[in-house]
Amino acid sequence: MNLQQVHSVYFLGIGGIGMSALARYFKAMGKQVSGYDKTKTTLTDELVQEGIAVHFQEDTAGIPAPVKDAADKNNVLIVWTPAVPAEHKELVFFREHGFIIKKRAEVLGMITQHTRTIAIAGTHGKTTTTTLTTHLLRTAGVDCSAFLGGISLNYATNLLLSETLGKKAGTEEEIVVAEADEYDRSFLWLHPTVEVITSVDADHLDIYGDKEQMYETYRRFTGQVRKGGSLVTKPLVLETLKIKNDYTITYSLSDTSAMYHARNVRVEEGVFVYDIVCPGEVIENVKLGLPGRHNVENSVAAVAAVKQMHVNSASIRKGLENFRGVKRRFEYRLRSPKLVYIDDYGHHPEELKASISAARELFPGKKITGIFQPHLYSRTRDFYDEFARSLELLDEILLMEIYPAREQPIAGVSSAELLKKITKNEKALIRKEELVESVLSRDIEVLLTLGAGDIDVFVKPIEDALCKKYNLEPVHT
Repeated sequence: MNLQQVHSVYFLGIGGIGMSALARYFKAMGKQVSGYDKTKTTLTDELVQEGIAVHFQEDTAGIPAPVKDAADKNNVLIVWTPAVPAEHKELVFFREHGFIIKKRAEVLGMITQHTRTIAIAGTHGKTTTTTLTTHLLRTAGVDCSAFLGGISLNYATNLLLSETLGKKAGTEEEIVVAEADEYDRSFLWLHPTVEVITSVDADHLDIYGDKEQMYETYRRFTGQVRKGGSLVTKPLVLETLKIKNDYTITYSLSDTSAMYHARNVRVEEGVFVYDIVCPGEVIENVKLGLPGRHNVENSVAAVAAVKQMHVNSASIRKGLENFRGVKRRFEYRLRSPKLVYIDDYGHHPEELKASISAARELFPGKKITGIFQPHLYSRTRDFYDEFARSLELLDEILLMEIYPAREQPIAGVSSAELLKKITKNEKALIRKEELVESVLSRDIEVLLTLGAGDIDVFVKPIEDALCKKYNLEPVHT
Protein backbone atom coordinates (compact mmCIF):
# COMPACT_ATOMS: atom_id res chain seq x y z
CA MET A 1 0.00 0.00 0.00
CA ASN A 2 1.31 3.45 -0.97
CA LEU A 3 0.67 5.82 1.93
CA GLN A 4 1.13 8.81 -0.37
CA GLN A 5 -2.06 7.81 -2.25
CA VAL A 6 -4.18 7.52 0.90
CA HIS A 7 -6.81 10.26 1.26
CA SER A 8 -8.54 9.23 4.50
CA VAL A 9 -7.27 7.45 7.61
CA TYR A 10 -9.64 6.10 10.25
CA PHE A 11 -8.43 4.91 13.67
CA LEU A 12 -10.11 2.31 15.85
CA GLY A 13 -8.80 3.20 19.31
CA ILE A 14 -7.60 6.67 18.36
CA GLY A 15 -7.16 7.75 22.01
CA GLY A 16 -4.25 5.40 22.66
CA ILE A 17 -0.87 7.08 23.08
CA GLY A 18 0.63 5.37 20.04
CA MET A 19 -2.50 5.63 17.90
CA SER A 20 -2.96 9.34 18.60
CA ALA A 21 0.63 10.03 17.52
CA LEU A 22 -0.06 8.30 14.18
CA ALA A 23 -3.32 10.24 13.82
CA ARG A 24 -1.46 13.52 14.33
CA TYR A 25 1.18 12.42 11.82
CA PHE A 26 -1.35 11.75 9.06
CA LYS A 27 -3.15 15.00 9.85
CA ALA A 28 0.13 16.86 9.39
CA MET A 29 0.60 15.03 6.08
CA GLY A 30 -2.68 16.52 4.84
CA LYS A 31 -4.85 13.40 5.14
CA GLN A 32 -8.46 13.38 6.35
CA VAL A 33 -8.21 11.83 9.81
CA SER A 34 -11.00 10.57 12.07
CA GLY A 35 -11.58 7.78 14.54
CA TYR A 36 -13.33 6.01 17.38
CA ASP A 37 -12.45 5.47 21.01
CA LYS A 38 -14.56 4.09 23.82
CA THR A 39 -13.43 6.73 26.33
CA LYS A 40 -13.31 10.51 26.15
CA THR A 41 -10.04 11.81 27.59
CA THR A 42 -7.88 14.92 27.64
CA LEU A 43 -5.96 13.44 24.72
CA THR A 44 -9.07 12.86 22.60
CA ASP A 45 -10.21 16.41 23.43
CA GLU A 46 -6.89 17.67 22.07
CA LEU A 47 -7.32 15.63 18.87
CA VAL A 48 -10.75 17.17 18.32
CA GLN A 49 -9.31 20.66 18.87
CA GLU A 50 -6.68 19.83 16.22
CA GLY A 51 -9.43 19.13 13.67
CA ILE A 52 -9.67 15.35 14.00
CA ALA A 53 -13.24 13.99 14.25
CA VAL A 54 -13.63 11.51 17.12
CA HIS A 55 -16.74 9.67 18.28
CA PHE A 56 -17.26 7.44 21.31
CA GLN A 57 -20.18 5.15 20.45
CA GLU A 58 -19.52 1.71 18.96
CA ASP A 59 -21.71 2.35 15.93
CA THR A 60 -21.02 2.40 12.19
CA ALA A 61 -23.24 5.50 11.98
CA GLY A 62 -20.36 7.44 13.55
CA ILE A 63 -17.97 6.62 10.70
CA PRO A 64 -17.59 9.74 8.48
CA ALA A 65 -19.06 9.46 4.98
CA PRO A 66 -15.73 9.97 3.12
CA VAL A 67 -14.53 6.80 4.87
CA LYS A 68 -17.70 4.73 4.99
CA ASP A 69 -18.86 5.49 1.44
CA ALA A 70 -15.48 5.75 -0.27
CA ALA A 71 -15.73 4.82 -3.96
CA ASP A 72 -12.11 3.63 -4.04
CA LYS A 73 -11.20 1.75 -0.88
CA ASN A 74 -7.52 1.82 -1.90
CA ASN A 75 -7.55 5.49 -0.87
CA VAL A 76 -8.74 4.68 2.65
CA LEU A 77 -6.64 3.20 5.46
CA ILE A 78 -8.15 1.71 8.62
CA VAL A 79 -5.72 1.53 11.54
CA TRP A 80 -6.59 -0.53 14.59
CA THR A 81 -4.99 -1.54 17.85
CA PRO A 82 -5.25 -5.03 19.40
CA ALA A 83 -6.86 -3.32 22.40
CA VAL A 84 -10.00 -3.17 20.21
CA PRO A 85 -11.78 -6.57 20.28
CA ALA A 86 -12.13 -8.54 17.04
CA GLU A 87 -15.95 -8.47 17.34
CA HIS A 88 -16.11 -4.67 17.51
CA LYS A 89 -19.00 -3.56 15.25
CA GLU A 90 -16.96 -1.04 13.27
CA LEU A 91 -14.04 -3.43 12.77
CA VAL A 92 -16.45 -6.12 11.56
CA PHE A 93 -17.99 -3.58 9.13
CA PHE A 94 -14.62 -2.68 7.64
CA ARG A 95 -13.68 -6.34 7.24
CA GLU A 96 -16.96 -7.27 5.60
CA HIS A 97 -16.73 -4.37 3.14
CA GLY A 98 -13.20 -4.97 1.94
CA PHE A 99 -11.37 -2.02 3.50
CA ILE A 100 -7.60 -2.08 3.93
CA ILE A 101 -7.04 -2.69 7.67
CA LYS A 102 -3.63 -2.56 9.30
CA LYS A 103 -2.35 -2.67 12.86
CA ARG A 104 -0.76 0.43 14.33
CA ALA A 105 2.67 -1.19 14.44
CA GLU A 106 2.52 -2.21 10.78
CA VAL A 107 1.69 1.37 9.77
CA LEU A 108 4.61 2.68 11.82
CA GLY A 109 6.78 0.15 10.02
CA MET A 110 5.53 1.45 6.68
CA ILE A 111 6.25 5.07 7.64
CA THR A 112 9.80 4.21 8.72
CA GLN A 113 10.51 1.68 5.98
CA HIS A 114 13.13 3.84 4.26
CA THR A 115 14.01 6.37 6.98
CA ARG A 116 17.01 6.35 9.31
CA THR A 117 15.20 5.05 12.38
CA ILE A 118 16.23 4.89 16.01
CA ALA A 119 13.88 2.32 17.56
CA ILE A 120 13.85 1.90 21.33
CA ALA A 121 12.42 -1.25 22.92
CA GLY A 122 12.43 -2.87 26.35
CA THR A 123 10.16 -4.01 29.14
CA HIS A 124 10.71 -0.73 30.93
CA GLY A 125 12.53 2.51 30.31
CA LYS A 126 11.65 2.75 26.64
CA THR A 127 9.33 5.79 26.83
CA THR A 128 11.76 7.88 28.85
CA THR A 129 14.72 6.76 26.72
CA THR A 130 12.84 7.44 23.47
CA THR A 131 11.81 10.91 24.62
CA LEU A 132 15.28 11.74 25.94
CA THR A 133 16.93 10.51 22.73
CA THR A 134 14.62 12.78 20.74
CA HIS A 135 15.37 15.71 23.05
CA LEU A 136 19.13 15.23 22.73
CA LEU A 137 18.83 15.21 18.93
CA ARG A 138 16.63 18.30 18.93
CA THR A 139 18.95 20.11 21.36
CA ALA A 140 21.83 19.41 18.97
CA GLY A 141 19.85 20.85 16.06
CA VAL A 142 19.27 17.48 14.40
CA ASP A 143 16.00 17.66 12.46
CA CYS A 144 13.94 14.56 13.26
CA SER A 145 10.45 13.20 13.72
CA ALA A 146 9.50 11.16 16.78
CA PHE A 147 6.68 8.84 17.77
CA LEU A 148 6.65 8.80 21.58
CA GLY A 149 4.87 6.46 23.99
CA GLY A 150 4.07 9.31 26.37
CA ILE A 151 3.59 13.06 26.52
CA SER A 152 6.93 14.86 26.57
CA LEU A 153 6.97 17.59 29.22
CA ASN A 154 9.47 19.58 27.15
CA TYR A 155 7.29 19.59 24.02
CA ALA A 156 3.79 18.87 25.44
CA THR A 157 3.08 16.23 22.80
CA ASN A 158 3.64 12.59 21.84
CA LEU A 159 4.56 13.45 18.24
CA LEU A 160 7.38 15.61 16.96
CA LEU A 161 7.63 16.34 13.25
CA SER A 162 10.63 17.13 11.11
CA GLU A 163 10.66 20.73 9.89
CA THR A 164 11.06 19.49 6.32
CA LEU A 165 8.69 16.55 6.70
CA GLY A 166 6.75 17.07 3.48
CA LYS A 167 9.91 17.15 1.38
CA LYS A 168 11.68 14.12 2.79
CA ALA A 169 9.00 12.06 4.55
CA GLY A 170 9.67 8.36 4.23
CA THR A 171 13.10 8.83 2.62
CA GLU A 172 16.63 8.07 3.80
CA GLU A 173 17.09 11.80 4.47
CA GLU A 174 14.58 11.65 7.33
CA ILE A 175 15.55 10.64 10.87
CA VAL A 176 12.76 9.08 12.94
CA VAL A 177 12.85 8.13 16.62
CA ALA A 178 10.21 5.56 17.53
CA GLU A 179 9.19 3.68 20.63
CA ALA A 180 9.17 -0.01 19.72
CA ASP A 181 6.50 -1.96 21.59
CA GLU A 182 7.04 -5.63 22.35
CA TYR A 183 3.33 -6.22 23.06
CA ASP A 184 1.77 -8.48 20.42
CA ARG A 185 5.26 -8.68 18.81
CA SER A 186 4.57 -5.26 17.32
CA PHE A 187 8.21 -4.20 17.02
CA LEU A 188 8.91 -6.88 14.43
CA TRP A 189 7.47 -4.49 11.83
CA LEU A 190 10.47 -2.20 12.35
CA HIS A 191 13.91 -2.36 10.72
CA PRO A 192 15.98 0.20 12.61
CA THR A 193 19.27 1.87 11.79
CA VAL A 194 19.92 2.14 15.52
CA GLU A 195 18.11 -0.30 17.80
CA VAL A 196 18.08 0.14 21.58
CA ILE A 197 16.92 -2.55 24.01
CA THR A 198 16.73 -1.29 27.60
CA SER A 199 15.57 -4.46 29.39
CA VAL A 200 14.02 -7.87 28.80
CA ASP A 201 12.39 -8.63 32.13
CA ALA A 202 9.46 -11.00 31.65
CA ASP A 203 6.17 -9.26 30.80
CA HIS A 204 3.13 -9.74 28.55
CA LEU A 205 3.15 -13.44 29.32
CA ASP A 206 -0.54 -13.47 28.30
CA ILE A 207 0.80 -13.00 24.75
CA TYR A 208 4.08 -14.93 24.89
CA GLY A 209 3.16 -17.81 27.17
CA ASP A 210 6.56 -17.83 28.87
CA LYS A 211 9.69 -15.71 29.03
CA GLU A 212 11.61 -17.94 26.60
CA GLN A 213 9.12 -17.14 23.86
CA MET A 214 9.52 -13.45 24.68
CA TYR A 215 13.32 -13.78 24.51
CA GLU A 216 13.05 -15.46 21.12
CA THR A 217 10.99 -12.53 19.82
CA TYR A 218 13.61 -10.07 21.08
CA ARG A 219 16.30 -12.14 19.37
CA ARG A 220 14.38 -11.83 16.09
CA PHE A 221 14.16 -8.08 16.66
CA THR A 222 17.94 -7.78 17.10
CA GLY A 223 18.34 -9.45 13.71
CA GLN A 224 16.36 -6.68 12.02
CA VAL A 225 19.00 -3.97 12.43
CA ARG A 226 19.85 -2.65 8.97
CA LYS A 227 23.21 -3.30 7.38
CA GLY A 228 25.71 -0.85 8.79
CA GLY A 229 23.48 -0.11 11.79
CA SER A 230 23.90 -0.67 15.52
CA LEU A 231 22.30 -2.52 18.41
CA VAL A 232 22.62 -0.57 21.68
CA THR A 233 21.97 -2.66 24.76
CA LYS A 234 23.30 -3.81 28.14
CA PRO A 235 25.74 -6.70 28.68
CA LEU A 236 23.05 -8.37 30.82
CA VAL A 237 20.57 -8.27 27.91
CA LEU A 238 23.15 -9.83 25.59
CA GLU A 239 23.74 -12.57 28.14
CA THR A 240 20.02 -13.17 28.68
CA LEU A 241 19.22 -13.35 24.97
CA LYS A 242 22.38 -15.34 24.23
CA ILE A 243 23.29 -13.24 21.22
CA LYS A 244 26.62 -12.17 19.82
CA ASN A 245 27.23 -9.99 16.78
CA ASP A 246 29.68 -7.40 15.49
CA TYR A 247 27.26 -4.46 15.50
CA THR A 248 26.47 -4.26 19.24
CA ILE A 249 27.32 -1.21 21.34
CA THR A 250 27.03 -1.86 25.08
CA TYR A 251 25.96 0.51 27.85
CA SER A 252 25.43 0.22 31.59
CA LEU A 253 24.84 2.17 34.75
CA SER A 254 27.98 0.88 36.41
CA ASP A 255 29.52 -2.03 34.48
CA THR A 256 32.88 -0.62 33.42
CA SER A 257 33.22 -3.27 30.71
CA ALA A 258 30.40 -1.56 28.79
CA MET A 259 31.44 0.87 26.05
CA TYR A 260 29.22 3.55 27.55
CA HIS A 261 28.73 3.73 31.32
CA ALA A 262 28.28 6.15 34.21
CA ARG A 263 30.77 6.81 36.96
CA ASN A 264 30.96 9.04 40.05
CA VAL A 265 27.16 9.00 40.38
CA ARG A 266 25.96 11.17 43.25
CA VAL A 267 23.08 13.41 44.30
CA GLU A 268 23.81 17.13 44.70
CA GLU A 269 20.99 19.42 45.82
CA GLY A 270 18.40 16.87 44.74
CA VAL A 271 19.91 16.39 41.26
CA PHE A 272 21.90 13.42 39.92
CA VAL A 273 25.41 14.40 38.83
CA TYR A 274 27.79 11.94 37.13
CA ASP A 275 30.31 11.32 34.36
CA ILE A 276 29.45 9.46 31.18
CA VAL A 277 32.33 7.34 29.90
CA CYS A 278 32.19 7.04 26.10
CA PRO A 279 34.63 5.44 23.64
CA GLY A 280 37.51 7.88 23.41
CA GLU A 281 36.11 10.54 25.80
CA VAL A 282 34.45 11.24 29.13
CA ILE A 283 31.60 13.74 29.50
CA GLU A 284 32.23 14.91 33.04
CA ASN A 285 29.83 16.22 35.70
CA VAL A 286 26.63 16.07 33.68
CA LYS A 287 23.41 16.89 35.47
CA LEU A 288 20.20 15.00 34.76
CA GLY A 289 16.82 16.69 35.01
CA LEU A 290 15.26 13.39 36.13
CA PRO A 291 15.36 11.45 39.42
CA GLY A 292 16.39 7.84 39.92
CA ARG A 293 19.45 5.73 39.12
CA HIS A 294 17.38 3.84 36.56
CA ASN A 295 17.06 7.12 34.67
CA VAL A 296 20.81 7.67 34.89
CA GLU A 297 21.11 4.34 33.07
CA ASN A 298 18.41 5.36 30.57
CA SER A 299 20.38 8.55 29.89
CA VAL A 300 23.52 6.53 29.11
CA ALA A 301 21.47 4.50 26.59
CA ALA A 302 20.20 7.71 24.96
CA VAL A 303 23.72 9.11 24.76
CA ALA A 304 24.98 5.90 23.14
CA ALA A 305 22.15 6.13 20.59
CA VAL A 306 22.66 9.78 19.61
CA LYS A 307 26.43 9.32 19.42
CA GLN A 308 25.68 7.04 16.44
CA MET A 309 24.18 10.16 14.84
CA HIS A 310 27.36 12.12 15.67
CA VAL A 311 25.81 14.44 18.27
CA ASN A 312 28.47 16.47 20.10
CA SER A 313 29.09 16.27 23.82
CA ALA A 314 28.30 19.94 24.53
CA SER A 315 24.78 19.47 23.19
CA ILE A 316 24.40 16.24 25.15
CA ARG A 317 25.34 18.00 28.37
CA LYS A 318 22.81 20.78 27.73
CA GLY A 319 20.03 18.37 26.72
CA LEU A 320 20.43 16.14 29.78
CA GLU A 321 20.24 19.08 32.16
CA ASN A 322 17.12 20.71 30.69
CA PHE A 323 15.21 17.48 30.02
CA ARG A 324 11.95 17.64 31.96
CA GLY A 325 10.83 14.06 31.43
CA VAL A 326 7.57 12.45 30.38
CA LYS A 327 4.10 12.89 31.78
CA ARG A 328 3.36 10.21 34.40
CA ARG A 329 6.98 9.02 34.51
CA PHE A 330 8.03 10.03 38.03
CA GLU A 331 6.24 13.31 37.42
CA TYR A 332 6.29 15.78 40.29
CA ARG A 333 2.80 17.13 40.97
CA LEU A 334 3.55 18.79 44.34
CA ARG A 335 6.96 19.56 45.74
CA SER A 336 7.41 21.45 49.01
CA PRO A 337 9.27 20.97 52.31
CA LYS A 338 6.06 19.73 53.93
CA LEU A 339 4.79 17.41 51.19
CA VAL A 340 5.86 15.80 47.90
CA TYR A 341 3.46 14.15 45.44
CA ILE A 342 4.79 12.14 42.49
CA ASP A 343 2.74 10.38 39.81
CA ASP A 344 4.23 7.41 37.96
CA TYR A 345 3.09 5.03 35.22
CA GLY A 346 4.98 2.06 36.68
CA HIS A 347 2.97 -1.16 36.45
CA HIS A 348 5.62 -3.91 36.47
CA PRO A 349 7.34 -5.04 39.69
CA GLU A 350 10.74 -3.82 38.48
CA GLU A 351 9.29 -0.42 37.56
CA LEU A 352 7.70 -0.09 41.00
CA LYS A 353 10.99 -1.03 42.62
CA ALA A 354 12.84 1.61 40.58
CA SER A 355 10.35 4.40 41.32
CA ILE A 356 10.05 3.68 45.05
CA SER A 357 13.82 3.35 45.36
CA ALA A 358 14.28 6.68 43.59
CA ALA A 359 11.89 8.37 46.02
CA ARG A 360 13.69 6.76 48.95
CA GLU A 361 17.06 8.03 47.73
CA LEU A 362 15.80 11.56 47.01
CA PHE A 363 13.85 11.91 50.26
CA PRO A 364 15.78 9.96 52.91
CA GLY A 365 14.07 9.66 56.27
CA LYS A 366 10.65 10.62 54.87
CA LYS A 367 7.58 8.41 55.16
CA ILE A 368 6.65 7.16 51.69
CA THR A 369 3.01 6.33 50.97
CA GLY A 370 2.11 4.61 47.72
CA ILE A 371 -1.23 4.11 45.94
CA PHE A 372 -0.99 1.27 43.43
CA GLN A 373 -3.54 0.12 40.87
CA PRO A 374 -2.55 -3.28 39.41
CA HIS A 375 -2.87 -3.46 35.61
CA LEU A 376 -4.26 -6.68 34.07
CA TYR A 377 -5.42 -9.81 35.87
CA SER A 378 -2.83 -11.92 34.05
CA ARG A 379 0.10 -9.70 35.03
CA THR A 380 -1.07 -9.62 38.66
CA ARG A 381 -1.35 -13.41 38.69
CA ASP A 382 2.03 -13.93 37.03
CA PHE A 383 3.87 -11.59 39.43
CA TYR A 384 2.00 -11.83 42.75
CA ASP A 385 5.15 -12.35 44.81
CA GLU A 386 7.26 -9.87 42.84
CA PHE A 387 4.62 -7.14 43.24
CA ALA A 388 4.43 -7.82 46.97
CA ARG A 389 8.21 -7.52 47.41
CA SER A 390 8.34 -4.25 45.45
CA LEU A 391 5.39 -2.71 47.33
CA GLU A 392 6.98 -3.64 50.65
CA LEU A 393 9.59 -0.96 49.90
CA LEU A 394 6.86 1.56 50.77
CA ASP A 395 6.12 2.62 54.34
CA GLU A 396 2.37 2.68 53.68
CA ILE A 397 0.48 0.88 50.91
CA LEU A 398 -2.96 1.70 49.50
CA LEU A 399 -4.06 -0.88 46.96
CA MET A 400 -6.80 -0.28 44.37
CA GLU A 401 -8.74 -2.95 42.52
CA ILE A 402 -7.18 -4.43 39.38
CA TYR A 403 -7.66 -2.42 36.18
CA PRO A 404 -8.71 -5.06 33.61
CA ALA A 405 -7.93 -3.17 30.37
CA ARG A 406 -8.49 -5.72 27.58
CA GLU A 407 -9.02 -8.71 29.90
CA GLN A 408 -11.91 -10.51 31.52
CA PRO A 409 -11.58 -11.35 35.25
CA ILE A 410 -9.60 -14.46 36.18
CA ALA A 411 -11.04 -16.56 38.99
CA GLY A 412 -9.14 -16.16 42.25
CA VAL A 413 -7.03 -13.20 41.04
CA SER A 414 -7.67 -9.97 42.93
CA SER A 415 -6.05 -7.08 44.73
CA ALA A 416 -7.26 -8.60 48.00
CA GLU A 417 -5.09 -11.68 47.30
CA LEU A 418 -2.13 -9.44 46.50
CA LEU A 419 -2.67 -7.54 49.73
CA LYS A 420 -2.40 -10.80 51.71
CA LYS A 421 1.07 -11.39 50.29
CA ILE A 422 2.38 -8.00 51.43
CA THR A 423 4.13 -8.33 54.78
CA LYS A 424 3.53 -4.78 56.00
CA ASN A 425 1.18 -3.62 58.73
CA GLU A 426 0.35 -0.29 57.11
CA LYS A 427 -1.65 -1.53 54.12
CA ALA A 428 -5.24 -1.19 52.96
CA LEU A 429 -7.52 -1.97 50.04
CA ILE A 430 -9.17 1.26 48.83
CA ARG A 431 -12.22 1.71 46.60
CA LYS A 432 -12.11 4.42 43.93
CA GLU A 433 -14.92 6.41 45.48
CA GLU A 434 -13.08 6.71 48.80
CA LEU A 435 -9.58 7.28 47.43
CA VAL A 436 -9.28 11.07 47.75
CA GLU A 437 -10.80 11.18 51.23
CA SER A 438 -8.55 8.34 52.33
CA VAL A 439 -5.47 10.30 51.20
CA LEU A 440 -6.65 13.42 53.04
CA SER A 441 -7.17 11.45 56.25
CA ARG A 442 -3.53 10.32 56.34
CA ASP A 443 -0.30 11.92 57.44
CA ILE A 444 1.38 12.28 54.05
CA GLU A 445 5.04 13.20 53.59
CA VAL A 446 5.88 11.67 50.19
CA LEU A 447 3.00 10.30 48.10
CA LEU A 448 3.30 8.13 44.97
CA THR A 449 0.44 7.19 42.67
CA LEU A 450 1.49 4.14 40.64
CA GLY A 451 -0.18 2.30 37.76
CA ALA A 452 -1.09 2.26 34.07
CA GLY A 453 -4.88 2.01 34.35
CA ASP A 454 -7.38 4.78 35.06
CA ILE A 455 -5.59 5.84 38.24
CA ASP A 456 -4.53 8.86 36.18
CA VAL A 457 -8.03 10.35 36.46
CA PHE A 458 -7.52 10.67 40.22
CA VAL A 459 -4.21 12.53 39.97
CA LYS A 460 -5.72 16.00 39.57
CA PRO A 461 -8.39 15.50 42.28
CA ILE A 462 -5.71 14.26 44.71
CA GLU A 463 -3.46 17.18 43.80
CA ASP A 464 -6.28 19.71 44.25
CA ALA A 465 -7.32 18.22 47.60
CA LEU A 466 -3.75 18.25 48.94
CA CYS A 467 -3.18 21.80 47.69
CA LYS A 468 -6.28 22.93 49.56
CA LYS A 469 -5.43 21.04 52.75
CA TYR A 470 -1.81 22.19 52.94
CA ASN A 471 -2.10 25.54 51.10
CA LEU A 472 0.29 24.49 48.32
CA GLU A 473 0.79 25.36 44.66
CA PRO A 474 1.13 22.55 42.08
CA VAL A 475 4.35 22.09 40.13
CA HIS A 476 2.49 22.47 36.81
CA THR A 477 0.02 25.36 36.82
